[in-house]
Amino acid sequence: MIYLDNAATTLHKPPQVGPAILSAMETMGNSARGSHGGSLDAAHTIYDCRCKLAALFRCPRPDRVVFTSNVTEALNMALWGLLQDGDHVVATDWDHNSILRPLRHISQERNVGVSFVHADSNGNLLYSDFEDLMQPNTRLIVCTHASNLTGNVLDVARVSEIAHRHGALLVLDAAQTAGSREVDMAAMGVDVLCFTGHKGLMGPQGTGGLCIAPGVEIHPYKVGGTGVQTYRETQPVQLPVALEAGTLNGHGIAGLSAALDYINQVGVGAIHDKEKTLTMRFYQGVRDIPGVRVYGDFSGEHSAIVTLNIRSYDSGAVADALWDEYEIAVRAGAHCAPRMHRALGTVDQGAVRFSFSWFTTEDEIDTAIRAVKALAQE
Repeated sequence: MIYLDNAATTLHKPPQVGPAILSAMETMGNSARGSHGGSLDAAHTIYDCRCKLAALFRCPRPDRVVFTSNVTEALNMALWGLLQDGDHVVATDWDHNSILRPLRHISQERNVGVSFVHADSNGNLLYSDFEDLMQPNTRLIVCTHASNLTGNVLDVARVSEIAHRHGALLVLDAAQTAGSREVDMAAMGVDVLCFTGHKGLMGPQGTGGLCIAPGVEIHPYKVGGTGVQTYRETQPVQLPVALEAGTLNGHGIAGLSAALDYINQVGVGAIHDKEKTLTMRFYQGVRDIPGVRVYGDFSGEHSAIVTLNIRSYDSGAVADALWDEYEIAVRAGAHCAPRMHRALGTVDQGAVRFSFSWFTTEDEIDTAIRAVKALAQE
């Protein structure tokens, strides 16, 4: 099998991830729920992972790294915890349903206004819209760092400058960039960074979180047991327990911690450079094939995604053919990005997404190019 669906989840993991999860399952108890060895081992493992994530994303303090089950929960936590009745928020056409659906519910339940920065037919955001859409009651801008459909990358510093000049916060969805390109919260001006563990961070599913800049307070999205301050009737206020009600996925976090060790050993810069090389190799190999249309703008920064269609063929049929005839795994359809498909004009056809990782090889890229060419000639 040639696995080119890494934007959904990485299948190939660093070799130490699986053993770390197994060891945790056999030895770890519940963090903050005892003083015995199993509980302390869990607490140390989880804290160690917080420190690694804080260092990776330049979050100033590890206690401001909050674990969730995935980036969807992290985004819900940030949006529900920051937006109040009468607020206004600016989002974009790039955004995933992990942003769009929470915003719709919040707008209905809390009378929150939502405006969208549009994308053109190449998938590029119209940056002037950010400034035009800001209002006196704009509480935050929420954006995805890189489109999960086109791979176009956001100019984060430009957007954060607009947000902060208007007294708003910037919430960044780093689902497609965490682990595969440098993300520096302080330098970029990110107030809340939401990430998932199972994509570029090369960790297990069921892991994710958010990093919160100093001075940003998020109201708890869920409340319950924390293992501390038992006799307090309301949720503890200090981070991270204020936002971590219930038992954490310690086994998954142990796997994520092992994946972070691998990333730190290899280097985010090296991962980014290899993924960029693979992406451009594939793009240059398919862009001129008759009948193939590639979406997105490859003239600037780009994540490890190439999305295309072949003639008027249904994208699902193309993905099935790639699997049945070549054992190439891709993602077809709408990719949970409805506004982006409307901007590209691909609502009915969908699109076929190829996404690469550190573990993808050039031989696999070349095989995929030949498969696309063959399907386009049929």
